Amino acid sequence: MSSDLHEGLWLDAGELSAWLAVVRLITRLPWAIDGRLQRDAELSMVEYMTMATLAKTPAWTMRMSDLAEDASVSLSRLSHMVRRLEDRGFVRREPDPCDGRFTHAVLLPEGMRKMEEAAPAHVAFVRHLVVDNLSPERLRRLGQDAQQIVRRIDSPASAERRSSAA
Repeated sequence: MSSDLHEGLWLDAGELSAWLAVVRLITRLPWAIDGRLQRDAELSMVEYMTMATLAKTPAWTMRMSDLAEDASVSLSRLSHMVRRLEDRGFVRREPDPCDGRFTHAVLLPEGMRKMEEAAPAHVAFVRHLVVDNLSPERLRRLGQDAQQIVRRIDSPASAERRSSAA
């Protein structure tokens, strides 16, 4: 078989090296942050991020479907996680007053206190792992590159490719 037929199918050495570094980053960074949050605050990373997302919204309230999208988790997974946070007194669920077909998640004062307690150690760890390791320009560019990749993942064309592959 001609090598021309396979050209473009495989990553070259530089692309492969970069790709494997990205894979290690996207698998190990959440694991490291999750482990530290579990140890320091008895919260998972997705629990912390969910409560942090709610804390930035008016009245600390958000539709569960929107929260699931922001947290990059399925609605089912979010629902189970929110139930656990409810059991701990950190959030509550309530019907959407404008459309009863939807449910809101509401951050409670106890949840905000828990987040505020966890935040200093969490931010220090994020600084240690990521922010302080990069110059301000490289950090800005990393953020831009990550946003560009996420936009591609979220694009209608990518969604169409994912559904046709299933």
